[in-house]
Amino acid sequence: MTIFPGFPPKSRTTPVPAQFFTDLLPAIDDLSELKVTLYAIWRVDQMEGNVRFLRRADFTVEDGFMSGLGKTRQEAEIKLDDALARATTRGTLLVATLTGSTLSGGLAKSKSEIEGRAATETLYFLNTPRGRAALESLQQGKWKPDTLRDATPVPAERPNIFRLYETHIGPLTPLIADTLREAEATYPPEWIPDALQIAVENNVRKWRYVEAILNAWLEKGRNDRETLPDSEKDRYKYIRGEFADFIEH
Repeated sequence: MTIFPGFPPKSRTTPVPAQFFTDLLPAIDDLSELKVTLYAIWRVDQMEGNVRFLRRADFTVEDGFMSGLGKTRQEAEIKLDDALARATTRGTLLVATLTGSTLSGGLAKSKSEIEGRAATETLYFLNTPRGRAALESLQQGKWKPDTLRDATPVPAERPNIFRLYETHIGPLTPLIADTLREAEATYPPEWIPDALQIAVENNVRKWRYVEAILNAWLEKGRNDRETLPDSEKDRYKYIRGEFADFIEH
């Protein structure tokens, strides 16, 4: 089991309707359905515009999400299809199936009903006022996705400080985690990855060295026009003088 270091400050949040916790969470008895439901809520929140829908490809394109559904890709896709069927049967997701110029939509009754529609494309809407309005407009012919967008993964957020530390310096400990949280609250967020990269380039994999760079920037100012050292002269700035004590010769 990978230990979760905690949510970082100023991380993006996803609004989840309170009814999810009171009505859906007690009723959902399948882990894959729960994951698909939460993923759908998160994924739709990432979208823009009044009409927001998901397709099967919007789930399968996310390798990280799919790896949590099954040990193999085949197992994950089987569980995804079952979870989508459960969510539509429960009414959490509304489904509209496009078959050429033919459209059917509403609440699917069973997995076999979904599979039996010989769909060209199946659209999933969250059962929210916005989702219901979009489905109704689609059924009434008020809009139709002429060219369906390609499924692409949601752009990854900037790696958090804990992952950066583990990647560039070493394993996390509770004490280090507290230190990193303090650093996040003290320094501008873009400084920490840059200071870590300088440490890696100078082969000094110590947090004290990274912190010394950050303190120097905080006290003396940082020239934003000079991002990362790109010359031998710039590199010497971080291995001599006040930083020399951190270098092993």
